[in-house]
Amino acid sequence: MTPMTPQDAEDLAVAAMIWIAGDAARTSAFLGASGAEPGDLRARVADPQFLAFVLDFLVMDDATVMGFADAHAIDPTDVARARAGLPGGNLPNWT
Repeated sequence: MTPMTPQDAEDLAVAAMIWIAGDAARTSAFLGASGAEPGDLRARVADPQFLAFVLDFLVMDDATVMGFADAHAIDPTDVARARAGLPGGNLPNWT
């Protein structure tokens, strides 16, 4: 799998964050998992490490990553490629 460029990966992660914020249940789950406050989201959108967490959150559930991919007409594997292009994305997968 070839990672996306950091800029493309950040763009996809921002789109994912917007998609997450578009649904109250997803937003609540994301805020609970991240420990972020709603007001933090705008400020952290430029933080590549936070954007990496956004994609980590997305891929925790197959239905969530598929819903995002369907909503954006992308291949679900693009999320993994984007994650590989952000900080910590080059870690080995032991599964």
